[in-house]
Amino acid sequence: MNASLNPLPEDPERALVLAYAPAAARPALAALLALDDALALLLRTTSQPAVGQLRLAWWREALAKLDTAPPPAEPVLRGLAAEVLPRGVLGASLVPIVHGWEVLVEEEALDDLALARFAAGRGRLFVAAGAALGAHGDPLPAAGEGWALADLARHLGDGAEATAARRAAAPRLAEALGRRWSRNGRALGALAHRARMDLDAPMDAPLPIGAPRRVARLLWHRLSGR
Repeated sequence: MNASLNPLPEDPERALVLAYAPAAARPALAALLALDDALALLLRTTSQPAVGQLRLAWWREALAKLDTAPPPAEPVLRGLAAEVLPRGVLGASLVPIVHGWEVLVEEEALDDLALARFAAGRGRLFVAAGAALGAHGDPLPAAGEGWALADLARHLGDGAEATAARRAAAPRLAEALGRRWSRNGRALGALAHRARMDLDAPMDAPLPIGAPRRVARLLWHRLSGR
């Protein structure tokens, strides 16, 4: 991949989104988002593709082994074992998330096919989270893929790949947000709304995280599911 992943500032809206999840399942959602954070950090701190592939392979194997063995002394894996697996989510079902991130290491350029593979893999986080939250009937694949692509676009900054990611994210988010979300799924719906608002924000300016209009939109979703 030619473009680099640039980190974004601290995100004070995450606590608000987590509060929308059912209390008993809130730690599971936090654990899944921590997995996504760990994989993003891995890519930001790896400059050589071969090294990145080896590190991602370790995560794939470690996630699959959660189904048959205790987790190693790694905080994210322990969080998944303690909070996510008891809610009926298999460690093996999280492996496609790693495959999604791996696209950014494997591909020199992010064309439409590569972006679709990335979105399908990383977006599986929403499917796993929906199972852990007890969300039923929500458009989880479309929301997860749109969220993944919108987030990638912001991290890529400006340029053709970021533009392509934004273009691919828009119809997926439109599909996901065209329906009323179940009460248990509204934390994930809120993440999709955040992604939609991120797409609308200027690319050459910091995101207005925590701005009153953004918070009000998230609150309305919590109340209405829309």
